[in-house]
Amino acid sequence: MKHILTLIVLLAAGPALAASGTDPTWPCIQRKQPHLSLGQVWSGPVPDETTEKLASDPEIATLADRLEQRRLPLEEAEAEIAEFAEEADSAQLTALMLAIFNRIEPDRSALIAGIARYGQKQVELSDRIENHRAKMAELEAADNPDFDAIDAEEEALDWDQRIFTERQQSLTYVCETPVILEQRAFAIARAIASHLD
Repeated sequence: MKHILTLIVLLAAGPALAASGTDPTWPCIQRKQPHLSLGQVWSGPVPDETTEKLASDPEIATLADRLEQRRLPLEEAEAEIAEFAEEADSAQLTALMLAIFNRIEPDRSALIAGIARYGQKQVELSDRIENHRAKMAELEAADNPDFDAIDAEEEALDWDQRIFTERQQSLTYVCETPVILEQRAFAIARAIASHLD
């Protein structure tokens, strides 16, 4: 019930949120930002055509594939970056960052799109819950209440509320995933930049 009231408050605030540039159906506390730019995480040289070609070099691409994986601890990623930097010049280091960013950004954008769909489904489910309640009130107010119909409506209401609550409980983890990707991109960018001349 508490979750439903929270959602109703958020939906009522929708126009104000939309005016500030926030999607009113966005379910996360974090502001919706569908895409990141390289400049938001990288303070090193701006990639040029040469850097872009270098980013697809097999050695750099293989290292980028490994470094962008969240299961690789940052300490290990930093050690691998340091090892790569011993032989790499600034263009190669920038290419490595570009290659990593080109892997993290599409994953993060896909997550954001998925969360937006998730939020929309929660709004739709909330509407359905309110419709069940209205239907139950209507059935109960009838001169000759149809108790079978009331029971069926109550069962549907309970089911939808259970699904809504379970989704709300997993929302914190879902919303944190893009943030984890952003933090990884920042940390890797910082580690690579520390080896630039």
